[in-house]
Amino acid sequence: MSLMIPMVIYMQQRLVEVSNADDAISMQEYMKTEQPFYGVKAPERKAVFKKAREHTDVVDFVQYRRLVLWLWSGVYREELYLAMDVAEYYKAFRTPEAFCIYEEMLETADNWDTVDKLSSNLIGDLIKDYRKFEGKLIEWRQSDNMWLRRASLLAHLKHKNDTNVPLLEETILLLAHEKEFFIRKAIGWVLREYSKTNPDYVIEFVAMHNEQLSTLSKKEALKVVNKEE
Repeated sequence: MSLMIPMVIYMQQRLVEVSNADDAISMQEYMKTEQPFYGVKAPERKAVFKKAREHTDVVDFVQYRRLVLWLWSGVYREELYLAMDVAEYYKAFRTPEAFCIYEEMLETADNWDTVDKLSSNLIGDLIKDYRKFEGKLIEWRQSDNMWLRRASLLAHLKHKNDTNVPLLEETILLLAHEKEFFIRKAIGWVLREYSKTNPDYVIEFVAMHNEQLSTLSKKEALKVVNKEE
């Protein structure tokens, strides 16, 4: 039996021990999901993961992949959160080979709580270092899956001076017509973050595409710029 199975079981047992039924209900209602929660908040969940690391070592990529995907297939939402915690923590295994793991997770992600972290941290980090994966962003922005379209924007979120501005601009303009809140919000969010690096560009971009961008996108995009003025 793989060493990763006991590690998963160990974390599940600890989650049960610190679970809170009232919090589980409120967390599920907040996320508007049918997936149940243990009712374990982030600090307690991270403490469980810390204990698990003391319990079992993850020593190679195969173990990393198995652990991440086993957690991702969990019944409870916190197991998905742990999958992302694990994926992010073991930096040595966040190689180009790991992209297919994160893509598999993203394709089954169903809300912002999972999509956003996968996109901006795990996927975005690899795309910044390995531009060959930008083709996936072009693919996702044309997807029928709204969460993949959101990911095609948020993968740029933390790129700062390494932002592929032409690709981001092209993606924004392709999706700017959408009425979906999560797309409009993502457009504004990614522009707002980039305004911390290049405020003049964002001001000019919003002005130039005033008619195409939604009020929400423009408001979000200029939050930091307007605060500084």
